Amino acid sequence: MRRAPAPPDDDEADDADDGPPRGGAGGHPPLLSAPVRIDKWLWAARCFKTRSQATAACTGGHISLNGGLARPAAKVKVGDRVEGRTPGGLRVLQVLALADRRGPAAFARGLFLDQSPPPPPRVGPAFARDRGAGRPTKADRRALDRLRGDDGFDGADAGGDPAEGAWWWDD
Repeated sequence: MRRAPAPPDDDEADDADDGPPRGGAGGHPPLLSAPVRIDKWLWAARCFKTRSQATAACTGGHISLNGGLARPAAKVKVGDRVEGRTPGGLRVLQVLALADRRGPAAFARGLFLDQSPPPPPRVGPAFARDRGAGRPTKADRRALDRLRGDDGFDGADAGGDPAEGAWWWDD
C-alpha cells in the first residue's frame, strides 16, 4: 500500500513561490547576490540573443541604468531600473534577481518585472487593392494619389499667374 506524502511544513509552503526560481538544481543557473555586469544580466534575462549584442547596445548608448547611460561593465543590482531599445522594442525593466548565466525562458522571466509601455497600435494600409485585381485604372490611381496627398506634380511651381514667374508665360 502506498503512503500519501506528508503535508509541507508552514515554512516550506511559504517558500514555495517567493519570486524567481532558485538556481542550481533542474538546469537553472544559480541566482547571485553580488552585483552583475549589465551586459551579462541583459543576456541572461533574454533581452538579447547574444552577449555581444547586449554589449553593443550598451556601448551604442541604447541602454540606461537608473536614468543614466550604462556601459557594458556597469554593475546592476536588485531594485535597479533598466531601460533600453532591444530587438523586441522599447523595454523598461525592474531588476528582481541577478544572474550572469543564461537559463530557460521561465527562469529569465523571473529576473525582472516588465514595466514597458504597450506598443503603438499598428496602422494598416490607407489604400488596399484586392490581390489579382490587375492594373489600377486611371481613376483608381488618381484616388490613390489623393489619399497619399500627392497632387501629381513634382513640386515645381506650375501656377498660371505671371507674378509667380511661370516658365511658359512670355511677356
